[in-house]
Amino acid sequence: MSLRFLSPRLVGCCALLVLSAPLWAQQPATAAAPPAVVAGSNASAVPAQLEDFTAYVDSVRKQFDVPGIAVAIVKDGQVVLEQGYGVRELGKPETVDARTRFAIASNTKAFTAAALQMLAEQGKLNMDDRVIDHLPWFQMSDPYVTREMRIRDLLAHRSGLGLGAGDLLYWPPTSYSTKEVVERLRNVPLATSFRSAYAYDNILFAVATLVIEQASGQSYADFIRERIFTPVGMDESLVDMTYLKPGMDVAMGHAKFNFTELKPVPPMAWSNNPGAGGIYASVHDLAKWMNVQLAGGRLPDGKALFSEDSQKQMWSMLTPMKISEPPVPELKDIRPNFAGYGEGWFLSDYRGQRLVWHTGGWPGMVSRVTLVPELKLGVVVLTNQESGAAFNAVTYRVLDAYMGRDKKDWVAAYAAAVKKSEGNADDSLKKHEASRDKSGKPSLPLAGYAGTFRDPWYGDVIVSQQGGKLRLAFSKTAQLVGTMEPWQHSTFIVRWDDRALNADAFVSYALDADGKVREVRMQPVSPLTDFSFDFQDLRLAPVKAAKAE
Repeated sequence: MSLRFLSPRLVGCCALLVLSAPLWAQQPATAAAPPAVVAGSNASAVPAQLEDFTAYVDSVRKQFDVPGIAVAIVKDGQVVLEQGYGVRELGKPETVDARTRFAIASNTKAFTAAALQMLAEQGKLNMDDRVIDHLPWFQMSDPYVTREMRIRDLLAHRSGLGLGAGDLLYWPPTSYSTKEVVERLRNVPLATSFRSAYAYDNILFAVATLVIEQASGQSYADFIRERIFTPVGMDESLVDMTYLKPGMDVAMGHAKFNFTELKPVPPMAWSNNPGAGGIYASVHDLAKWMNVQLAGGRLPDGKALFSEDSQKQMWSMLTPMKISEPPVPELKDIRPNFAGYGEGWFLSDYRGQRLVWHTGGWPGMVSRVTLVPELKLGVVVLTNQESGAAFNAVTYRVLDAYMGRDKKDWVAAYAAAVKKSEGNADDSLKKHEASRDKSGKPSLPLAGYAGTFRDPWYGDVIVSQQGGKLRLAFSKTAQLVGTMEPWQHSTFIVRWDDRALNADAFVSYALDADGKVREVRMQPVSPLTDFSFDFQDLRLAPVKAAKAE
């Protein structure tokens, strides 16, 4: 998820600049956060610049309208701080603490990469094996890519797929199985040639999930739980939302409905692509994970979870990424000198130090894990609102403190970037309005736009006439149901019943010479819409005219 905040799951160097909708409303009063957990022998490791850290995090929450944040810092193998701030859910008294579980979304990808490397160490696979050596039925849309796709390629965002390609197969949740998702890859078109460019995807991590299951003989959930969570001591972590139980210490996600009103978002299960983003974890557990990473794969007892060589592979750049300019001058300090992607990790630098990091975006929750290997420093920030600006403002305050830099007002810097992002979105909508022919009535009677339309990779989308209105429903996605409002001529806007999606889309019909529907195309109305709503990749044709799948 999302271009709404330049994507925690996403996007080249721009992921460093992840934003969200700004706060213009007052943050509700919340109960006091519990005291930080500071390792007594390591308390002196807390830099003076972080003495006001609680007040700083609260200022971040207020500026970016985040009900709750959890933070953990590790340094030189010790947990320096792990603390919660604010509440788990608006309107309820339960506070966030170090053991509150959040959806960590694409921070799961590092666990998937580690699982594959561990299986390689066991001789169950080789990272340069062809995918078809393990999943003979696997197919991409290009036979060459099918034949040459290696296991390592699944982790590196260099397949030739476009940004977020195929995400609608599981986002929002669909009724497809993981295998059905992967089988449908054969119809997802490529945007570039193989290994030629970076484009963030999730669907190949579904393939990685199946490779792990084939090679290990276990379910993905069992492998991660038994081979990673248990030895690391991540006793509170869960592979996906289906393992949550009533009474658990769990944060509720929050989103700006219609990009404006903050409300809770129910938990979402991603059981048909868990390897891309399913895990729920606390900062208490993720502090342990960061320490294992910073120790070269070594557990506290000295045993190896994975080898240093495996870690070097995971932290080696496979896919270079273009470096873009920050959106506002206030963020010039975060422009990296290099950027790329390894195996489940982003790789870049900050103030001369190498960073190994990732972000995650989920309905109502976003997060960031950042490692500074040469400083043996790690920081994780989990939030229960869709505000990448918030987790970045916290992360860079911590990095500056440990790098001996003066305090910078990252809250103001990211607020400026958010304001610009919002302004750009407003300009985009104004351009649509200016181009609209308000007198352009639908070319056909409404019944002429109804029917079942099929996309080669997603499947069926159904438009029906109900009570004098058109209703659109994605056949495999319960949340994607909405009303189509006329825009101009044979273009409509579908407004989803679930207003937390923030993903209203244009629906444009192409007619043939006889006035019959030939094709239907879609595209998001707002540039702030999450990139995983890849409506623009759909090629919907009336079922009677669709080719057999």
